[in-house]
Amino acid sequence: MEFNHVSVLLEETVDNLNVREGKIYVDGTLGGGGHSYEILKRMNGNGRLIGIDQDAAAIEAAGKRLEKYQDAVTIVRDNYCNMKHVMSSIGIDKVDGIVLDLGVSSYQLDTIDRGFSYREDATLDMRMDQRQLQTAKDVVNQYSEMELFKIIRDYGEDRFAKNIAKHIVRAREEKEIETTLELAEIIKNAIPAKVRATGGHPAKRTFQAIRIELNHELDVLRNTLDDMMDLLNDKGRLCIITFHSLEDRIVKNSFRDAENPCICPPDFPVCVCGKKPKGQVVSRKPILPSEGELAVNKRSKSAKLRVFERKINRG
Repeated sequence: MEFNHVSVLLEETVDNLNVREGKIYVDGTLGGGGHSYEILKRMNGNGRLIGIDQDAAAIEAAGKRLEKYQDAVTIVRDNYCNMKHVMSSIGIDKVDGIVLDLGVSSYQLDTIDRGFSYREDATLDMRMDQRQLQTAKDVVNQYSEMELFKIIRDYGEDRFAKNIAKHIVRAREEKEIETTLELAEIIKNAIPAKVRATGGHPAKRTFQAIRIELNHELDVLRNTLDDMMDLLNDKGRLCIITFHSLEDRIVKNSFRDAENPCICPPDFPVCVCGKKPKGQVVSRKPILPSEGELAVNKRSKSAKLRVFERKINRG
């Protein structure tokens, strides 16, 4: 299947990067190369772009899409959590902008055998990096009922998490749960009919929770934000697109703490903790898709863009 992914908030993201010729930019979630192509176009190929992605299909597709600018592009198959190491390995200390477009791509959702979709029958997989050994099938069949409950509650924010976990454990006692539609049906039966009739797909939140757990998505984001800010040159910008409240909350809080890191009691006349701001939040409120984008790409509905600017020379 052709790697087809519509880059959400494309213009808004690249506009906020303040792209300039001769500078260095990183696309930490390269995907099909949509954001990267626009960055390279605005640089007229004069500068450098490093694209990072852990998905082999994305690497192949982006390589073809960015071929026009190949002299300015370095593509690395890795997780963006290793961005600092990746930059060091290619001799780069600082960059002028970083983009992250989080979550699962349209290609991954639409490629049935990747096992991300609750609407199509496939083996439970959900790995963003197919070199990884553990799959969604392992999570569903090997996690305890309590562990399943916690991830569905915390990562899926599903009020029926306890009952869903109970139904999963009961079903796997009969036979191993192997496919996406098997799991979706089990989840459906755990949710009251009245709720199923009024809400979205009953399996959506649980599938999200399992995917986040399997790919360690929130831990990777939380543990990498400071490193990415530290990689930025003065006035360099970090642009992050999130697709659900858990990601957005992590980004919002991290940006806020980087802008105001002081932990001294409010009644102290001067700061003695020694924590210095890393920069400032550019987007006080998240930037949302336009009506036009929502009309042509329904998957952009939950997207939010937040922007942080590094400040090193503070007078």
